[in-house]
Order: sequence, then C-alpha cells, then structure tokens
Amino acid sequence: MKDLTNGSIVRHILAMAPPIMVGMVTIMICQLVDLYFVSDLGDAAVAGVAAAGNAGFLVNGLMQVLGVGAVALIAHAVGRKDRADANLIFNQAMVLSVLFGALTLLAGAALSRPYMHSIAADQATIEAGTTYLLWFMPALALQFATQVMGSALRATGIVRPVMLVQTLAVVVNIALAPVLISGWGTGHALGVAGAGLASSIAVALGALMLLVYFCKVERYVAFSAAQWWPQPRHLMRVLDVGLPAGGEFAMMFIFMAVIYYVLRDFGAAAQAGFGIGQRVLGLINMPALAVGLAAGPIAGQNFGAANAARVRETFIKTALIVTLVMAGFMILAQVTPELLLGGFSNDRETMEIAHLFLRIISLNMIAQGLIFTCSSMFQALGNTKPVLLTSATRVFTYSLPAIWLSTQPGFRMEHVWYLSVATTTLQAGLSLWLLHREFNKRLTLAANEKTPEQATPEPVAPLAREPV
Repeated sequence: MKDLTNGSIVRHILAMAPPIMVGMVTIMICQLVDLYFVSDLGDAAVAGVAAAGNAGFLVNGLMQVLGVGAVALIAHAVGRKDRADANLIFNQAMVLSVLFGALTLLAGAALSRPYMHSIAADQATIEAGTTYLLWFMPALALQFATQVMGSALRATGIVRPVMLVQTLAVVVNIALAPVLISGWGTGHALGVAGAGLASSIAVALGALMLLVYFCKVERYVAFSAAQWWPQPRHLMRVLDVGLPAGGEFAMMFIFMAVIYYVLRDFGAAAQAGFGIGQRVLGLINMPALAVGLAAGPIAGQNFGAANAARVRETFIKTALIVTLVMAGFMILAQVTPELLLGGFSNDRETMEIAHLFLRIISLNMIAQGLIFTCSSMFQALGNTKPVLLTSATRVFTYSLPAIWLSTQPGFRMEHVWYLSVATTTLQAGLSLWLLHREFNKRLTLAANEKTPEQATPEPVAPLAREPV
C-alpha cells in the first residue's frame, strides 16, 4: 500500500500514470492488431468487428460500476486508515463481478445477432460482427473480476503488477491473433472468430495471473471466504458510487450506436473508416486518461483523510498536465493524421474517411481531457451522479440533431463529426461547473468534519517499496 496523502502530488501522478497508460495502451494495441489482421478479410469483416466492439462500451459500463465503486470506497478507507473496510469492499465487489460476468455471457448468447441487425450496413457485416461477439464474450465476462482486482490495487497506490499482467496478456493475444485469424503456421484460419478467441484466451490468462498475485503477494487487500456472502448494505455502497459511472458508458454506447446508425447509408467503407479512426483516437487519448485515472486514488485517499487542500491541488495539477498532453496530440492529428492511421486498411475510401474523422474530432481533445479529469475527481469524491448527467446531456444534444441531419438533403459525414466536437465542448464546460459546485459542498463539509487525529496526524513511517 502507498500512502498518497503525503508527498508531491505531481510525483505521485507521474509515478502512477505511466504503468496505467502502458496497461491501457497494450489493450488498445491488441484491438488494433485484431483490426489489422481482420482487414485482410475485407471491409465487411472490419466493419463487423468494429461495430461489435461498440457492444464493449455497454459491458465496460457494467465494469465501471464495479471498478469506480471499488476504487472510490477503498481509497477512502485507505485514507482513513481503515483496512477492515477496504477488505470488505473488495470482497463484496468480487461477488458482484461473478454475478455480472454470468449475466454478460447469457446476454451475449441471446442478443448478439439482434444487436448487429440493428446497426450493421449489410448482411456480411451482420454475420462478421455476430461471430466475433460470440467468441469475444468470455473475455468480457472475465474482465469483471480483473477490473475489481486491478481497481483495488490502484486504490492502494499499486499499479505496476496490473500493468505487467495486462502487458503479458496482450503479448499472448498479439501472438495468437495471426495464428487464429489468418491460420499462420496451422493452415486453419478462423477469421473473425479467431480474433474473439484470441482475446478470450489472453484475458483468461490475465485473470489467472492476478488471482495468483493476490493469493501469493498482496497483503493490504485480500480474498476472504467469510466476506463473500452478499451483504446488501455494502453491495449498495459499491453500486451507489458505481452505477452513475457505469451509466456514463451506457451513454457512450448510445452515442456510438447513433453514429453507426446515421452512417449505415454510406456503406461498409464508412463504418470501417470510422471504426479504425475511433480505435486510433482511443489510443492517443490514453496518456490523458491514464493521468486522470492516476489522480483518482490520490484525490480519493486525501478526501478520505479530510485533506481538502490536497484534493483541490490534485485537480489543478492534473488538469494542467492533461491539457498539455492533449494539445500535443491535437497538433499531431492535425498535421500528420496519416502517421497515426497508416497500415490499417488497403481500401482507399476507408482510409480517406478515417483521415477526415481524425482531423475533425481531434479538435475536441483538450475538452475531452478536461472531461477525463473531472470524471476522476467526481469518482474520488464518491459522487458520480454529475458524470452521468454530463454524459446524458452530451448524448441528448448530439443524438437528436444527428438523426435529424441524416434525413436532410445534402447530409455529409463530416456533419456528424463537427456536431460531436460541439457537444463534447458543451460537456466539458458543464463538467467544470458541476465540479466547482461539488468541491464547494463536499470539501467544505469534509474539512468541518475532520477529526482531531486527522487535523494533526502522527508521523507516517516510511512506506515499503511497491512489489513487482
């Protein structure tokens, strides 16, 4: 465990963000590798896998329910020096991970084909997307458990073990992708089914490695059979914090589904170009998102310790770092988008659409970085309802105009991207205003409720080095 209530905030951010970023980037690279090998199967396969991947936003929403709830509550407990509560929350969140994983498998089996029918441009895309989803569902189901374990470690300031596990799992996925998708070395190409199977095998390996780590190495939070019996009050503590954050991903699912809906009349090439551009955009957003995720446990521990000044300082310094990072990537996307998009498709039309998408959407990178930062602060404060409100506002202000525009004469794809820039900027402004209100309310209350022990803390013993 690392005590994040003392020491340089910038140093804590810079120590935690790179391992978090490496873990996220390796996962994104894995998805891009899948697209790269699937691209040899044609535009319908690329569009199918990309569209099916949007279902991951919905499942990721459920994952965020557990991850955000676990991070916030465990970080608060660590800040209060309440190890017993940290362990109880961890084990109750693991109970929820098993339940959510089982529901994901059942929903995937029943709804994959109806979902693809609702958004795909043609029958070939429907078949490719449905096949991929069915083989990818075990990976999504297992990720609930890995999400809770990783979130528990991040709340205690430990990030390297998760990075190492994710990196190794992704290496396995990358190694398996050409073998299973294209039949390298075996002569038995599974196509899009191989892409889903490679991911499922890799995630299963990662879950097993994290389980071994918790059983053999981790000491602050640990599995306890006695705490696996569902306790409604503590389950609701996790859900109260996590559900609004999960709703944010559900809003993103709706947002992406609307984009695929309004693009389907442009054909598979348009959906494929958007899918490639969206994956690359996700990759270049990773550094700013990693900084935001690193700031969450720092602010959360300090909020639990009733240290309002350090919570505010965490926000200010995180926002500055994120803005600098996103400004740099925006310039890169404007000047040389081909550098970021090269090699993902041989189809000229598909890549032209991807270039257009990235040039326009990169205009909202700074606003998106501020949204990441505000979301992390709301999570750290244990109130994620404003995150859901701002996401719903963006979806509402985007979806209705986008659908209306798609019915008008002269409708072009770039109208969709420019509308996205405008609504993202609106969401960033609303997030900053709501966070200002939340700070004034919650941090003032926390300062007033500070105990004598928190007001004059005892000297903290030197911390052990983070295990690897």
